[in-house]
Amino acid sequence: MKKRAAPDGNALRTQRTVERVLAGSLALFNAEGEANVTTGMIAAALDMSPGNLYYHFRNKEQIVEALFRRFEARMDADPVPTVDAARAVEDLWLSLHLALEAIWEYRFLFRNLDDLLSRNRRLREVFNRIVDRKLAAFTSLCESLASAGAMRATPDEIRALGRNVLVVATYWLNFQSIRRRREDLSSEDLGLGAYQVLSLVAPYLRDDARAHLDALGRQYIE
Repeated sequence: MKKRAAPDGNALRTQRTVERVLAGSLALFNAEGEANVTTGMIAAALDMSPGNLYYHFRNKEQIVEALFRRFEARMDADPVPTVDAARAVEDLWLSLHLALEAIWEYRFLFRNLDDLLSRNRRLREVFNRIVDRKLAAFTSLCESLASAGAMRATPDEIRALGRNVLVVATYWLNFQSIRRRREDLSSEDLGLGAYQVLSLVAPYLRDDARAHLDALGRQYIE
């Protein structure tokens, strides 16, 4: 029997350090805003020498790109479309909930999204890829609801609805921050965002499907 190779200690230590840097950077970016954080601040917060940080990430842009890739992976978590109306409603709610959870976890990306994407073409390409996939996934879920007789909407209305949902989800936290004139947003603000998104979908649903989605939406405001 072939002996299993022992784990590479250096590789494991490197991976742990990378995870630590990304977790610490994410916390700092969310708290202070990415534009206000330097690699020196990251190293100090992690009690790490700047040289050690540089060994793993040569600049802040590499850290931001790594976090953006993780955000992309989180946003790809979508249920498989179904022909069952009740399950399709649950899937739609779950898809929106997971997307908004990901946006909240990586909220620094959305604090100044236009500036961030204008500085890095690769991030703009990734963001557009995320939007295209989320729009396709949302469209498939709505088509499942329409096929099951639980949604009354034309293909054009579904596409417009998908774009509206993505706009609200993308800019909701910015809207709340401007309205409150403060940066210390909480998960309650995310819940209100989820309710706003669901309120866009609800008018297109019929009978039991509408009642079911209304009940799910009330969880965010009660």
